[in-house]
Amino acid sequence: MAEVDHRRKLKRLEEQERKLVFADFSHADAWRLGTILVGIAAERSLPVAIRITIGEQVAFHVGMPGSSADNDGWLVRKERTVRRFGVSTFLLKIRGEIAGRDYAELDPRDFVVAGGAVPIHTASGALLGTVAVSGLAQADDHALVISAMQQFLARPATDAGGGAG
Repeated sequence: MAEVDHRRKLKRLEEQERKLVFADFSHADAWRLGTILVGIAAERSLPVAIRITIGEQVAFHVGMPGSSADNDGWLVRKERTVRRFGVSTFLLKIRGEIAGRDYAELDPRDFVVAGGAVPIHTASGALLGTVAVSGLAQADDHALVISAMQQFLARPATDAGGGAG
């Protein structure tokens, strides 16, 4: 039964990532997406740290009340994992659980396979950046990022710099 549940979860996660497609992603977009995340976190009093990158540059970073520098370290390691594998850290974790893979080859000082970081992809699959959250249970970190990205993509930017599509 657990394997069936994992496979269902895997299919749902893969479908989520297929739908999260950006035409472009600018610094203005990082700010807009980041403020969506901050708004959700503030409304729910979530003790999270949030980090958005464009390429390898940090374009948005905030620590909400209750988060710590430890969360910042988790963000960096989650982000590196997304850049290395090109998929969300939660999707990677579920794939590993199904395959019996523990990712022991990854240096835990640099990488972590724990939910909460999601790639910013174009329709062609190009990796533009990452969105990461740390501070909650990994499934909740992941869900928070997905929710904010879906809100971002559902509401076109009003300024000329909004490149999401």
